[in-house]
Amino acid sequence: MDTVQFTPEQLRNLQLRELETLVYFKEFCDEHHLLFYFCGGCCIGTLRNKGFIPWDDDIDIFMPRKDYEQLPSLWEKYSRDKRFLCLKTDDNIFTGNIFTTIVDTSGTCVKANQAHLDIPHGLVMDVFPLDGCPDGFKRKKQKLWAMLYSLFLAQVVPEKHGGIIALGSKVLLGVFRSRRIRNRIWRTAQKQMSKYPLSECTKITELCAGPHYMQCEYPKEAFASAVYKEFEGLSMPIPIGYDVYLRTAFGDYMTIPPVEQQRPHHDVVYCDTEQSCYDFDNPFLKR
Repeated sequence: MDTVQFTPEQLRNLQLRELETLVYFKEFCDEHHLLFYFCGGCCIGTLRNKGFIPWDDDIDIFMPRKDYEQLPSLWEKYSRDKRFLCLKTDDNIFTGNIFTTIVDTSGTCVKANQAHLDIPHGLVMDVFPLDGCPDGFKRKKQKLWAMLYSLFLAQVVPEKHGGIIALGSKVLLGVFRSRRIRNRIWRTAQKQMSKYPLSECTKITELCAGPHYMQCEYPKEAFASAVYKEFEGLSMPIPIGYDVYLRTAFGDYMTIPPVEQQRPHHDVVYCDTEQSCYDFDNPFLKR
C-alpha cells in the first residue's frame, strides 16, 4: 500500500485545514467547561515555532479523564456543526483507534492502519485521556490493564513491539476471537486502568498513546491547569507544567531533530483536503 509523500505546500495546507477543527473544538470545550491542552508535537510547536512544527501532520490533545469521558455525550447532544464528528469505538462503530478523534468530514485523509475500515475518513484530531497514576503494585496492574485495553480495543498485534509483547498479543487474540468477548475485556480493562482518581494520586500518566508513553509518570501539578500561548496567531492552551511534561516525554524538546527525522509520523495512503470523506469511494475496502 503506497503512502502519500507530502510536499511542504501540501502539508501546510493540511495543517491549516486541521486548524479549523481545533478552533471549533476549543469553542465547544469553552462553552461546556471542558479542560484540554496541547500535547506532543503541537505543545512543542507552540513553544518552538508559535505554531505547527513544519513537518507535523496532525493535532494532538490531552484531556483529564473526567472531561474526556464527558466529551462524546456532550458532543452528540450539543454540537451544532455536523461537519465535525466525535468518534470513539463503541457498540456502533469500530474506529481502529484506542482514543477519541474529532473528525472534519469536509476533507478526506486515509491512514494506512484504518484504510480497510468503513468509517468517515476525514481530517482527524486525536484526543487522549490523562489518568491518575498510582504507586507500587497498583501501577504495575494499571499498565497491564492498559496493555489489555489497547490490544482488545484495537484488535491488532502492535507492529513496533516484538518479543514477548508481540507473542503474547498473538496468543491472546487467538484465544479470544469473539467480538463480544473482546468488547467485554477492553471495557473491563478500561474501567480498571482508569479507576484511580486524580485527586487521590500524586502523579498523572497517559495510557492510550502506546506502550512507550504509558511508562511516563508526570507530577500532578504539571496538569493542574492550562496556560495560553500563541499558536498560528491564536491563543491556545498547554499544560501549566509544560516543561516537566515535555522533558519527561521527549527529553530536550527545544532542540530541532536531525533532518532524517523531520517527517510526518503517520502513514497516509490518500489525502484530499477539499473532498468530503462522504464522497470518497474507498478502494481499500474492495481488496
